[in-house]
Amino acid sequence: MKKTRVLVLAGGQSGEHEVSINSARSVLSALPKDRFDVTSVVISREGRWLPAPDSARALERGSAPSGGELVLHQASAAEGYDVVFPILHGPNGEDGTVQGMLKLAGIPCVGSGVLGSAVCMDKVMAKAVLASHGIPQVAYQLVTRAEFASTPEDAVARIVSLGFPVFVKPANLGSSVGISKAKNETELRTALRLAFELDRRVIVEAATSEKPREIEVGILGNDDPKASPVGELTFDSEFYDYETKYTAGKAEMHIPAKIPAAISDRARALAIEAFRALDCAGLARVDFFYLDSTGELFLNEVNTMPGFTKTSMYPELWRAGGVKYGDLVSRLVELALERR
Repeated sequence: MKKTRVLVLAGGQSGEHEVSINSARSVLSALPKDRFDVTSVVISREGRWLPAPDSARALERGSAPSGGELVLHQASAAEGYDVVFPILHGPNGEDGTVQGMLKLAGIPCVGSGVLGSAVCMDKVMAKAVLASHGIPQVAYQLVTRAEFASTPEDAVARIVSLGFPVFVKPANLGSSVGISKAKNETELRTALRLAFELDRRVIVEAATSEKPREIEVGILGNDDPKASPVGELTFDSEFYDYETKYTAGKAEMHIPAKIPAAISDRARALAIEAFRALDCAGLARVDFFYLDSTGELFLNEVNTMPGFTKTSMYPELWRAGGVKYGDLVSRLVELALERR
């Protein structure tokens, strides 16, 4: 039987560069060698396509060196592969740019296409789509850099109407980078200035009435997606910030989440609805806030390429659902081919 040729892209320019490389190592070891002929390429933090020897060293060391060629110059190297598995996070990886390049080349890729990737990466656009489908979310305001520069008092007054505290986030960054919690107007202005250093569009979200529980659902499939069991992240910090996310022992996973069955069922149903509304494909991790006192669920975000090490939340959710890691990565390649 002819093997399926798979190109795994890893690394990239986001704060999850090392997570991406660790995910790639897990995927490379798990894809069955009797079915798949797998090659890996690492993209540096500068967005450069590393040659084979440097890619191999980056996978060994967990981080990519500088150097290499522009990705667009080397994209033709993907020609001849049956599928590309882009285990890339954040801008220039998870936002539809790589997906668009591969679409132009006529090469299927694992995960969402241009539209689903781009919309989910942009928190404001994702919220607009989800709102049109009636999916519950916290109240929010969009502020642009130009607006804050020209009429800061108007922008602040509009945000203050949400009430304090608020969470200030760059619209198009992942990894919890640039996110601040503001408890008053002074902190709000500081948070906005920080966020505008990273993005020209910023989303400001109202806090829930109590500290929410953070629950997550894995989605697998294309036009007939399935939902995993529900998991929960617990941590002591005020919110799931960059330090909590990337410091060992700061957060714990609990699968299944200890929540009422009705809440679990609703979270899974809402996750599938959001996946379809945003035109996602292959996989996604859908994150919610859950309030114990009221039973309310608020969709927080949809991640189209979640961390994929063997101990990451997404594979762990599916392991709890009876899908082993090797079977999961194989299924994702099959789903990419199915969409061709």
